[in-house]
Formats: sequence, C-alpha cells, structure tokens
Amino acid sequence: MKQMIGAIALVVPDYDEAIAYYTGKLGFDLIEDTHLGLNKRWVLVAPKGSSETRLLLAKADGDSQQAAIGNQTGGRVFLFLHTEDFDRDHQAMLTAGVSFLEAPRQEAYGKVAVFQDPFGNKWDLIQRV
Repeated sequence: MKQMIGAIALVVPDYDEAIAYYTGKLGFDLIEDTHLGLNKRWVLVAPKGSSETRLLLAKADGDSQQAAIGNQTGGRVFLFLHTEDFDRDHQAMLTAGVSFLEAPRQEAYGKVAVFQDPFGNKWDLIQRV
C-alpha cells in the first residue's frame, strides 16, 4: 500500500496575498481555490511539475494562529523546495524578488540556499546530489 503526504498546512495572513506570492514569485501552480463560506477557502498550491504534496494555504483564525504565522517551526527552516537546476531557479527567484537569507553553498547533500517568504517562513532551495 502506498501512502504520501497530500498537503501541509501553511498558516498565512491572507489568501490572496499568499496565492500572489507562491504563484507569482515562486511560479507555483494554483491547484484549487474553493470557497467554503464564512471567509474560509480551501487553497492548494504546488511547485510546477509536482504531483503529490501540496501546500494548503490556511488563513489564520484567531490570535494564536496569527502568532504562528512565519514561525510554525520555531524559527527553523520549514519547507524544502527541491530543484533539478539550482542556478536557473535561484536566478529566477532573485529576479522575481524572493528574499534569500544567504548565498548559495555546497553541502554534502547538495547545493542549497535559505530563502524567506514574506510571512517569515524559511525555506531551503536545494539541488540534491
């Protein structure tokens, strides 16, 4: 039996702002945007060519969720974006205005650089060896 993680919830302050960032700056596909009523939506985005795991953009509801925006992992890198061509994607992201927190570096597991989304979440852009 095959299992997989279908989606990871990412708490954001606003659906449309998050969609604009992930589709506009990172080039993700908008997979679904279904209105559920009471200001709730089911919003899924995914990197181009991805067929399994999606990000569920979940608008913060209440003070504790607002406080978690950008800090769902206590300040650690939260998400890992794998690529076949680090240099191409790094340059495209820089051109789009993505905020990298460091220069690219070579590690035992591949080429990597940490970037941060506008909500404070840290990501690794990685080309695995």
